[in-house]
Amino acid sequence: MNALQEEIRMQIQEKVLERMNYETETSDGEVLALIDEEVIAEASKRTLTLTERKTIREEIFHALRGLDALQRILDDHGITEVMINGPEQIFIERGGRIVPYGGHFSSAEKLQDVIQQIVARCNRVVNESSPVVDARLPDGARVNVVMAPVALNGPFVTIRRFPEEPITVGDLLAFGALSEEMAAFLRQLVTARYNLFVSGGTGSGKTTFLNALSSFIPHDERIITIEDNAELQIRQIANLVRMEARDKNVDGCKEISIRDLIKASLRMRPDRIIVGEVRGAEAIDMIQAMNTGHDGSMSTGHANSAMDMLRRLETMILMGIDLPLSAIRAQLSSGLDILIHLGRLRDGSRKVLGIFEVGDLVQGEYTLTPLYQFYETGEEDGKVKGHWIREGDLTALAKLEAAGL
Repeated sequence: MNALQEEIRMQIQEKVLERMNYETETSDGEVLALIDEEVIAEASKRTLTLTERKTIREEIFHALRGLDALQRILDDHGITEVMINGPEQIFIERGGRIVPYGGHFSSAEKLQDVIQQIVARCNRVVNESSPVVDARLPDGARVNVVMAPVALNGPFVTIRRFPEEPITVGDLLAFGALSEEMAAFLRQLVTARYNLFVSGGTGSGKTTFLNALSSFIPHDERIITIEDNAELQIRQIANLVRMEARDKNVDGCKEISIRDLIKASLRMRPDRIIVGEVRGAEAIDMIQAMNTGHDGSMSTGHANSAMDMLRRLETMILMGIDLPLSAIRAQLSSGLDILIHLGRLRDGSRKVLGIFEVGDLVQGEYTLTPLYQFYETGEEDGKVKGHWIREGDLTALAKLEAAGL
């Protein structure tokens, strides 16, 4: 929208606001009717094409009843990530590439209003005393907000979007994220109730991969999912319990943490527990659940490699309980069976970089045996080429044998 169209939009919007009846609730249809009347009246004075009229109409309605500039972005399902750096600067990710977005918010106040709308839907609060919050949109998109006084030129909003239909293992195979042999191997591991942990960097596709793995779970099991913000899209399980953590707020509601939810889930007779992501002290509760009869549980975490993930889990556990490092390592080596490490390559593609078996400790150190690893062979037309090599065989076969596999 050029400067002239923006000026016309603001004039029409002010007239619509003046005509709205604030004593009664105005429906969306009534608001659109008012906008249409004012757009037609303005079009009679100026030369406006049909496309310009439609654009101005949508922009005004989004500003009054939607999420302003954000609404048009969210209506475009090709956009996978949104980065708002204040009202004037918006970046989007499309096809794995980050590019500037042409639009902007009508004002800083409007951006603040949009943020409050988003967080209120999730029963969250963001203000000067609590300027950082995680929330989600109705479609499950993950939202992070940082406001003043922390955000010096903000507010900042980052939105990670997920497909309306969950990505399946078949989709991952089509994308080249893993091989058919690896997919068949992982299916056996999930069915046989091995404890799996997915690691990777930011944007490597951990939640998507965890969701795809969950499709291998037998349909007759009772599954409990625990997340900071509900993002998993498990649809084939009838006996599914979904729980979401809650921050404390000014109304006196106390915090309900991931740790609280894991402890509660143990009394709910789960067959498996799926923790969306571990970031802190809840790691000890998750590992203890894996060690106390909840085989087949799964989770994810941020790390640069599979071994780094084990080291990070040690640190997280120490945040929640004072144990000797040797005891922590013993818990991790017995609780975790398989580590799956994902990566986002320089061409924007996401791949399984390695599948590792977590074995017994040897002289106090982890035994991390590579089963599959990805090796690059070069680039072609800007795309990274490579293949997976089977490096070894699974040694812990008891669960496969017990499952008849």
